Amino acid sequence: MIDFTNRQTMSRAKSYDLGLREYMIGVYNNMLVALLITGLSSYLTIETGLMHLFFGPNGMSGLGYLMIFAPFIFVMFMGAKMQTMEPSKARMMLWVYSGLMGMSLAPIFLAYTSASIARVFFITASVFGAMSLYGYTTKKDLTGMGSFLFMGLIGIVIASLVNIFMQSPAIYFVTSALGVLIFTGLTAYDVQKIANFYYRAPNAEARSRFAVIGALTLYLDFINLFLSLLRLFGDRRS
Repeated sequence: MIDFTNRQTMSRAKSYDLGLREYMIGVYNNMLVALLITGLSSYLTIETGLMHLFFGPNGMSGLGYLMIFAPFIFVMFMGAKMQTMEPSKARMMLWVYSGLMGMSLAPIFLAYTSASIARVFFITASVFGAMSLYGYTTKKDLTGMGSFLFMGLIGIVIASLVNIFMQSPAIYFVTSALGVLIFTGLTAYDVQKIANFYYRAPNAEARSRFAVIGALTLYLDFINLFLSLLRLFGDRRS
């Protein structure tokens, strides 16, 4: 005798998993576009001479400081607005933010050799991909780990701000090493959290919005992991 109830349950589960898969693909597609915009923005900032507006003979200009801090200010604004914004507008804000981030990263890319930047990028992509897969497939609840990592992140931010004035190589090394560990763990935690957003979304519009917010979260994880690895393993230009 055919068990129609069991077959219907399996069909619904399969459809649900397919929906989650499409949702996560949307998250990673948005993140990938943001990374491409960041790379292009950095390249244009360097190649068009826009850097000269930010860095003059006497060091960084006021516009340069604005460029450095603009992404931080903008992402705070985004965090407050994206929760209720239309998905298309939220996506546009992500593109604008990734462009600003690219401009702010241009001085860093000038400080390291192209070969070491490429090498660290592929290392970052490999680590990020592995932790994304773990976060997506694991049955373990990573909520507790996320709280611990967030506390560590706050500690890194405070130590980095203090080191702006102290200029200690030891603190620089420790914060970079801890940054690698923290953003590696946050990648897995955030992927699981983003997947759970799918189950809590009341409708398709909310899922689209969550996909953009999730892309921003993973974009920041990737960028910060990349920068931490670059500080540790990048080769500076002579």
